[in-house]
Amino acid sequence: MRAILIAGNWKMNPGTLAAASALAQAVKDGLGHDASVHVVLCPASVHLGLVDQILEGSIIGLGAQNMHARPDGAYTGEISGAMLVDLGCTHVILGHSERRHGMGETDTMVNQKLHAALSAGLIPIVCLGETKEERLTDRTEHVLLTQLEGSLAGLEPVQMAKVVLAYEPVWAIGTGLTATPEQAQAAHAFIRNRLTAQFGAATAEHVVVQYGGSVKPDNALELLACPDIDGALVGGASLKADDFLKIITAGREAARRKANS
Repeated sequence: MRAILIAGNWKMNPGTLAAASALAQAVKDGLGHDASVHVVLCPASVHLGLVDQILEGSIIGLGAQNMHARPDGAYTGEISGAMLVDLGCTHVILGHSERRHGMGETDTMVNQKLHAALSAGLIPIVCLGETKEERLTDRTEHVLLTQLEGSLAGLEPVQMAKVVLAYEPVWAIGTGLTATPEQAQAAHAFIRNRLTAQFGAATAEHVVVQYGGSVKPDNALELLACPDIDGALVGGASLKADDFLKIITAGREAARRKANS
């Protein structure tokens, strides 16, 4: 059975080192040592070092929100995979819709970063998903297929097994809207079927595919209990330790149900 992965994407929050420290400490204290669900915190890059120190000795992974495709060089303002590893990172988010649609990142750029992340020893969380217009015009599967083919180009099955995917319908990110469990499961099943076609059934069954898009304590269990949903990439709710911990608790219950099904 695939492990459930709950990742908190803090985006450009909170605004101070003190607040980031307090949030990381609260999650660490509330989580304890129950490792039945994997947990990763993804703070802003300027907070990575401090959060790594706070998480020392815990079971929580540390993730970055982006990285550059090159290992070094004259790339002002960028961060390499090796730098992230040196800071204690285990994961990195790639291709989030806010970077694809707000900053012009293409599937080719995401693919280059993906290969660089794997080379650096990071676990990439590769985001994909459709806009509201694309869903309303029945292009969801076309968009997902295009993003999968472009973002995962050149990977061997052994590499794909080390990648996490995050299905994030763009229309549900930060809007308060959430895909129904049926909509989310259908998209996840499509993604897994495409992985089977491209990388083989054994690899596809191994890959963790998260759901992201206004995940909250009151809808987390219903989503996480779906057979092809293996976790959540949480935005706003990850900025409140109590809410994030409740989502983790929902993940534990979903894992228990799947193990007993």
